[in-house]
Amino acid sequence: MRKSHIFLTLGIFILLISCKKQSHDYFFDQPLTDQEKQGQRLTPEILWKFGRITESELSPDGKEIAFVVKRYDLKKNKGNAEIFVISTQGGTPEQLTFTPESESSIHWTPDGKCIGHLAPAKGTSQIWEIDRKTKKIRQVSHVDGDIEIFAYAPSGKHLYFTMRVKTDSSAQDRNPDLPLSTGRVYTDLMYRHWDSWWDYRNSHLFVAAYDGHSLSAIKDINAGEPYNTPLAPYYEPSEISWSADGKKIAYTSRKLKGKAEALSTNSDIYLYDLDSGTTVNLTQGMNGYDRNPVFSPNGKMICWTSMATPGYESDKERLMLYNFETHTYTDLTHDFDQSVSQMVWSDDSRHIYFISGIHATYQVYRIDVESRQITQLTQGWHDYTWLARKGDILVGQKMSMSMATELFRIDENGKENQLTHINQNIYEAIRMGEVKEKWVTTTDNKKMLVWLILPPNFDSTRKYPAILYCQGGPQSAVSQFFSYRWNFQLMAANGYIVIAPNRRGLPTFGQAWNDQIALDYGGQNIKDYLSAVDEISKEPYVDKDHIGAVGASYGGFSVFYLAGHHQKRFKAFIAHCGVFNFESEFGSTDEYFFEYHDIGGPYWQKPKPRGYSFSPHLYVDQWDTPILIISGEKDFRIPYTESLQAFNAAQLRGIPSKLLIFPDENHWVLKPQNSVLWQREFFGWLDQWLKQK
Repeated sequence: MRKSHIFLTLGIFILLISCKKQSHDYFFDQPLTDQEKQGQRLTPEILWKFGRITESELSPDGKEIAFVVKRYDLKKNKGNAEIFVISTQGGTPEQLTFTPESESSIHWTPDGKCIGHLAPAKGTSQIWEIDRKTKKIRQVSHVDGDIEIFAYAPSGKHLYFTMRVKTDSSAQDRNPDLPLSTGRVYTDLMYRHWDSWWDYRNSHLFVAAYDGHSLSAIKDINAGEPYNTPLAPYYEPSEISWSADGKKIAYTSRKLKGKAEALSTNSDIYLYDLDSGTTVNLTQGMNGYDRNPVFSPNGKMICWTSMATPGYESDKERLMLYNFETHTYTDLTHDFDQSVSQMVWSDDSRHIYFISGIHATYQVYRIDVESRQITQLTQGWHDYTWLARKGDILVGQKMSMSMATELFRIDENGKENQLTHINQNIYEAIRMGEVKEKWVTTTDNKKMLVWLILPPNFDSTRKYPAILYCQGGPQSAVSQFFSYRWNFQLMAANGYIVIAPNRRGLPTFGQAWNDQIALDYGGQNIKDYLSAVDEISKEPYVDKDHIGAVGASYGGFSVFYLAGHHQKRFKAFIAHCGVFNFESEFGSTDEYFFEYHDIGGPYWQKPKPRGYSFSPHLYVDQWDTPILIISGEKDFRIPYTESLQAFNAAQLRGIPSKLLIFPDENHWVLKPQNSVLWQREFFGWLDQWLKQK
């Protein structure tokens, strides 16, 4: 998300343009080898040849979309992102940057003449602008530090940006005679988060005057505050926005520190007034997550997403509205049993367009602000992940299990027009497996959606080994996502039928279905897994004697738990960064509101919460199946020691087992060569135990 850059001088940049233009198609269509074409199936190496649309921005006049495509070089073990533009009427994209380092955080200037972005400058990340007509690039900011997020005010007179600011002193600061010491000293919680130790800095929001060429009168809005704006660890740009007149900034912050921050989800929407320099908490008294503010074009309203339940990170995301004239708050989606994201207003401020999940897909909706009538615009098996609207132009990013992210235009009737075809050369060379929808009856007589992904060239007269996919989260839908690690088409291409159930505890099937899993980790959702496997294994093309179970995070816990409860259903397991021992995980994780809500509280509580009875380590005496265990040493959410405990237990019990550890990875495996190694070990393990007869 945050990148370090090294900038090229303009002269070198011009030279690179002339060189790159000769190989323009190479960046845009990274070719497959003859061997890859002959194989006609997806491989880990091909997966790293996909161009990935990482961000998009609609021009002020709605005529063009600027977007970033990132491609990776497997041999160099690194990626590079470049900026493109395409007409909202379609056509051939135009590449605007040709640099060896990545550009990011693209924004059109309010007059539409330039595209601002972040790029390297003497070792720091700064704001640059590309003139849309001349293609010339110039540096706008020259601040001391790395800019991480920025956006222009609609008035064109200001912009805001975020940077890390030191808010506390380190041990080295307090002991200047020990400059080579490496010790860290902490006296409160949240001393590490996800994959980073706290370095005594916080993300602050700055506002600056902008004259179209440079910045001046830079002010730290959060001066003196030991809090993050926007929220750690993702620092989402959507958590900050400008008012239509450019006089106010709405931003998201959780103004809590240490233990209080670790135990709470209470973030708020703050309004900063540029003229007065004052800040008001708009959501005072709303004690769950409040995020993603968006002002209406007429300046009379602001909407945002809000969770009602304190300490619950997967509560329904309501669409809240505040009217500045009447000083009233309205839950626009009170009677809508779905969550809301990615809101954009119509120009007349009468409608809000948004994305919402339904039955393991993510669709585009429109709500009439006055009547609260909601209309679903799009249909089909896909996930929309981003929206933008100018005038009558509505565009979005869309993906599916069989298609990486592409840009689409959407009309008011939901008709879609695909604008980009970033990976068409790959789709033309390989075969994708068929995706099927099955509705399975659960043990409590409810209907559960299960996706089946079949191998390419599927033959219904054959029997195929199968994989039960256990989703993480735990509250994260098994939707139509295209993953670059847990890729269902890649699993199918290796000759496996993938069974992917939307078990209890997953969104897009109503909030009650989503909420059920809390305090019941080893209960109904585990039964749902088994219901899916038992039903699908009845199909004549499923080899019920060769089924494996795989998963990461909560899915990794699921695998560990199933290993002690599966009653001979599975012949192999793979668990990535899963929770093995609830007590040790509670004592070493970073955020604690999750542990209190989902597990029931600390293990020393009397009586001990029922959630601890589902800890997989209690059932290792019943393990009898080969297991591959994977983790990253930089994972602070579910520390890698959980995986070590599980592997050690399997080894001591004589269970065939293998451990794969990445010293330089966190909760995810993100580096190209590490990812390919991950896939090779993943399929090697499955092939060893599920394809032998």
